[in-house]
Formats: sequence, C-alpha cells, structure tokens
Amino acid sequence: MSLKSQIMASLKDAMKAKDKISLDTLRAVKSELLKMETAANAVIEVSHGEEIKLLQKMQKQRKDSASIYTKQGRPELASLELEQSAVLNQFLPQQLSREELTVAILLIIEKLAATGPGDMGKVMGLCSKELAGKAPGRLISEVVKSELNVK
Repeated sequence: MSLKSQIMASLKDAMKAKDKISLDTLRAVKSELLKMETAANAVIEVSHGEEIKLLQKMQKQRKDSASIYTKQGRPELASLELEQSAVLNQFLPQQLSREELTVAILLIIEKLAATGPGDMGKVMGLCSKELAGKAPGRLISEVVKSELNVK
C-alpha cells in the first residue's frame, strides 16, 4: 500500500472517529503530497523516498515549533505540535538505534573496502542511499566519521 493510500485510509478513519488532531495533520500531509504531484516540474508519480522526506520534514517542523512554543511559555501549543508529530511518526519507517546504525555502516565500509578519511565521500554516498529515512543524516555522518577516524 502506497503512502498516499495509507494517508487517505487514515484520513477517513480520523473523520469517522472525529479525531481533530489526526484529521488536521493528515489533511496537511495530503495537501503537501498534492503540491508535490502538481508542481510545474513534477514527475507523474512521487517516489516513496520523496514521500518519506516530506514526512520527515513536516515532523521536524512540528518538533521545532514545539521547542519554540515551550521556550515562549506556551505549553498548550507545544503539546498540539507534539501530538501532530506523533501522528506523522505512524507513517515513517522505524528509526535505527545508534548501535544498529553503526553495524549497518560497518557493513557498508567493509563492502566498499574503505580504509580511511579519503573514502568518506563514497561511504557517505552509499550510506545516504541505503539508510535514507532510517536515521538522520547528521547521525549517519557522525558515525561514519568516527568509524573512518576522520578528525
């Protein structure tokens, strides 16, 4: 089942349950997906990877907003943003722990026969493709640097 069809099914369920938070969040996702599909230079169908990137971006926006609201003493708005983030989290792939990420990166390093800092570019390229959506890029980079002894 594609992400768009999952969103539509969940949207219908949220309407039936009268779950306002889920409904608002899923409508926002649907709107963003529609914008991606109808953009002037858009391809006919949005890839699964692009859909995941969109959800990650939307979730990051929610978390950043919650952080700002908390700093400004607006806990009710922060709570709303975090609840919307939780709705988005249902559609994202399970995130790898640091240990699982390290194991995956070590396998990639072994596969590429990378030995040092000079190989960082090709290791990061393959890690970015294989681990897309499963871990934040910043964390992937951090682990690759530590495993390749990059200073």
